[in-house]
Amino acid sequence: MSNTQVLSATAAGTFTIGGDLTVNRMGYGAMRITGQGVWGPPTDKASALATLRRAVELGANLIDTADSYGPAVSEELIGEALAPYVAGVVIATKGGWERPGPGQWTHNASPKHLAKALEGSLQRLRLDRIDIYQLHAPDNAVSFEASVGALAKLREEGKIRHVALSNVTREHIERARAIVPIVSVQNRYSFADREYEHVVDYCEKNGIAFMPWAPLGQAREAHDAIKKVAEELKATPLQVALAWLLKRSKVILPIPGTSSIKHLEENIAAASLALPQAAYDSLSSVSHPPVSLRG
Repeated sequence: MSNTQVLSATAAGTFTIGGDLTVNRMGYGAMRITGQGVWGPPTDKASALATLRRAVELGANLIDTADSYGPAVSEELIGEALAPYVAGVVIATKGGWERPGPGQWTHNASPKHLAKALEGSLQRLRLDRIDIYQLHAPDNAVSFEASVGALAKLREEGKIRHVALSNVTREHIERARAIVPIVSVQNRYSFADREYEHVVDYCEKNGIAFMPWAPLGQAREAHDAIKKVAEELKATPLQVALAWLLKRSKVILPIPGTSSIKHLEENIAAASLALPQAAYDSLSSVSHPPVSLRG
């Protein structure tokens, strides 16, 4: 962390999701607090719990997870570490994927499964209502409208405050918005991976939060480009990548994940990293690799 960086997520500024949930723009993704391969419990449970608590202490009041992380493990750890929740903490989780075994991710966005998945999330997170519930990904075996309609119904029942989407196209968002208000979208996106650039622009135009995952991208040239900027700014590559995202759009809410307090503090410090326009433009010119689902 450089001398000019402040260790607080508040340095990134705020964004109000859905008109009533104001969060600091630097959040925390809780996928990596599970075991290897996002399967099973962490090797050090105490460290995972401490990392979650430290994230909130540092102002990361948007915590993102999913029932498939573990599965169930990430949500259970969040409930244990953070409940009862400090005022202002927003929990976003997802449903629509199942984990039959290590390394296996299978779609199931049927209305019946989503209703069951939500009940499990409520129990594990120790909540009466989920602030932001995201469809993890469209399921080709199920009508997209049926999946979104199921979430709209659960919202009407008071079990979900806001409905959101993940791993979707602009067309998906528009179809979903015809059924229920959509407050956020979570797609893979970074300085080096801008396949969903048009989705970011759409979200910005419509006041929808955009939560990018895989903030470093994967291309070799991307790593070389970001290392150069990081050296110039005396920051880490991930800090620079997060600063690029914050500068890219006011609706972008980065949710970097880690199971280490040291790395968490490095990530949070990026909230105050001022990225010069020349560096921003240089990174923006990096080509993007193909996109794959996860997150």
